Amino acid sequence: MVETIRLETAKEVIDAAEQRADEIDNPMVITVANSEGNLIAQHRMDGAWLASVDISRNKAYTAAALDMPTDELADPTRPGESLYGLQNTNQGRMVIFGGGYPLLRDGDVVGSIGVSGGAVEQDMDVAESGVDRFDELSS
Repeated sequence: MVETIRLETAKEVIDAAEQRADEIDNPMVITVANSEGNLIAQHRMDGAWLASVDISRNKAYTAAALDMPTDELADPTRPGESLYGLQNTNQGRMVIFGGGYPLLRDGDVVGSIGVSGGAVEQDMDVAESGVDRFDELSS
């Protein structure tokens, strides 16, 4: 059986990310998925963009599906590079900009987080707060 994170943990990860989004005064949509990229929990803060619901979920999916942060896909998906066109695969669910991170336990992906609602740097900052909380809970 594939190890995954529990709902209780996902809620704590979301809470930590939401706290950071509040600190930077930017409403976000925060998604936590399992190791296969399937939804565990999603939270849309008051005032967050509706479009961010799908984007955050797809960032979490991408991070889990490829076992890597989504910001690492920007360069290899440029025209002429080895992964050019990746964002058009998987029914358009692949996201090639920052805000999605795998959640690791003992080096294995057990889940992922995706955040959307601000500039890419803000999405990454908020998501990293969630990753940090997950790491605290896993140690």
